[in-house]
Amino acid sequence: MDPLDRIDELITIVEQARSVPMSRNNCMVDRGEMVAALDELRAELPADLRRAAALLEERDKIMEAGKREADRIISEGEAEHARLVSVNEITVSAEHEGARIIAEARAEAQRLREEVDDYVDTALANFEQFLTRALASIERGRDKMHALREIGTFAGDEAERPLPF
Repeated sequence: MDPLDRIDELITIVEQARSVPMSRNNCMVDRGEMVAALDELRAELPADLRRAAALLEERDKIMEAGKREADRIISEGEAEHARLVSVNEITVSAEHEGARIIAEARAEAQRLREEVDDYVDTALANFEQFLTRALASIERGRDKMHALREIGTFAGDEAERPLPF
């Protein structure tokens, strides 16, 4: 179950809980049911957090691999450039070819960086959206609980229910 759905479920349990006699703000909830629901929520959240950490780790690996590949391409280009320049009869041609290889390597490195940035940005945006929804759900629940406390909704149900003794 989605952690946001689990939070909504907990809010519903508290909202539907019986009021404590002679109290406006207190209610009775099944301790076992509440603890079980909170344990499930706790078990689900670390998985989402681990996924986010794995995404960040994957991003770092991709960026490092892209940097190594770009460095390798640039190094090959520079080596090729140096080799071509050392030959006297084709010096001009070698300088142009070396410059072209370096330009291609830099363009390829830039392209790889942009791809990695796009991938990481998308992954982080998705995670940000998940966290934003979770925070909004928590805030709504807390606001609803405070509003019910202020208008005395918990006390209104006491008159309709028989006393437990």
